[in-house]
Formats: sequence, C-alpha cells, structure tokens
Amino acid sequence: MTTTVRLLICDDHAVVRAGLHALLSSAPDIEVIGEAADGPTAVALAASLHPDVVLMDLQLGKDMDGVEATRRITAQPAPTPHVLVLTTYDTDADITRAIEAGATGYLLKAERPEELFAAIHAAASGQTALSAPVAAKMMAKMRNPGPTLTARERDILGQLAHGLGNREIARALHISEATVKTHLGRIYDKLGVDTRAAAVAVATERRLLA
Repeated sequence: MTTTVRLLICDDHAVVRAGLHALLSSAPDIEVIGEAADGPTAVALAASLHPDVVLMDLQLGKDMDGVEATRRITAQPAPTPHVLVLTTYDTDADITRAIEAGATGYLLKAERPEELFAAIHAAASGQTALSAPVAAKMMAKMRNPGPTLTARERDILGQLAHGLGNREIARALHISEATVKTHLGRIYDKLGVDTRAAAVAVATERRLLA
C-alpha cells in the first residue's frame, strides 16, 4: 500500500503554483497541504504544517532564494521535511548549492508528470531523486572535479563578478580587507590565474559562480 505524501509547493509564480497544485492533486497518493510564494513563507509553513516533502523552486525573488530556504527548512527540528528542488536552472553552481543546502533531490521543470510523482515519493522516503541531465552533470563533475571553492570563496567571486573592490567586498560580506585578500590569493591559486578579471572569466567558464 502506497503512503500518501503530504506536500508543500514553493514557487513565486502564481500560474506555476496553480498548475502544479492541479497536477499533483490529481495523484491519489499525493496531498498538497500548502503553497508558498516566497522563501520566508515556505520556511514558516514547513515548520507549522510538517509536510513530508517541500517542492522548492530556486528563484524566489530578492528576500530569500530557494537555496537559503532549503537550508533553513532542513535545519528545522524533527520531523524535518525533505526538500525536492524543481527548477529550470541546471548549472553546476545551482546544483551544488542546492545539494550542499540539504536538498534530497533536484528535478528540472521539463520532467514528465510521472517522473515528478515518482521523485516526490522517492524524496519522501529520503532517497535521492535527480533529473537525468542533472545526474549526468554530477557524474561528469565527479570524474573531473576541477578546483573546489569554499562557500566564502564563491561569495567573493560573486562580488568580483559584480565589479566590487576589496573594500566593498569586505563591507558587503562583513569581513576585513585582509581576509578578502587572503581568500583572493587562494582563489587565484585554485583557478591558476593572477588577476581579478581572469578569475571571473575562468569561474564563469567553469560555472563556479552562483
């Protein structure tokens, strides 16, 4: 006998939420118990409704993205919901950030309904569910991992990509300029570059930027 999965949908587009709600409600073993249009609402509803699975989009506006919402949801006291990412974005950076934040699975919105249903049930039981293109990217990354950047180093790279100087980066990330310079040195070593522009170019090419 299949157990009914209690599901919370989080997507900032009302039409997408309505479509997902209608689709998922048509499955006899999935119960949609709530919807959220942004990250803070998803975190609050996950804590109050205790869904089995949160279906999470990544792009949720400026207040809190899907990765941070995932991180906060998976850090909640038990019973902790499993988070299944459902997005149109499949860059290495997006996948890595979501998995590091605690996502159980990562699906693309191009998936067929039956694949989505199966992934929701897999996530509910704690099993990893990945779209085929995502799984292929992860396998390729495992075979050729390249440089591994820390979360802080990726933060600094992101600021570099926006053209910020050391002082501005330090202010934005609430760290000292000396710490910024130390991280930059490590980033340069890992990427095999010696200039800020080259670091951004290589990071963009290798999809290391969030």
